[in-house]
Amino acid sequence: MTDLLLIRVTCPRQRVARAIADEAVETRAAACANIEGPMASTYRWKGVVEQAFEFIVWLKAPAENFARIEAIVNAHHPYDVPAIVALGCTHVNAPYKAWVEENTEPE
Repeated sequence: MTDLLLIRVTCPRQRVARAIADEAVETRAAACANIEGPMASTYRWKGVVEQAFEFIVWLKAPAENFARIEAIVNAHHPYDVPAIVALGCTHVNAPYKAWVEENTEPE
């Protein structure tokens, strides 16, 4: 297991995803971000099964930056309960890991 995370956030609109991605990378909380979508989602909210199209933001960051990324998501996200899920990276090639670390260090 490395100390890098792949953080997945679902967003209701592309502009929300873009705002999260931009701030996370600009502030060096994440080294990079990818946005996918739209995708179809089905979920239960307040007892009702809902369907919507959403976008996914994938952020690559050191584990120590999770709280910073969570704060960025909460600042931009309109959902009461945004899905912020971090997956630990068990294997990462050394040059990429070094690049992520270099691009998330304070300037």
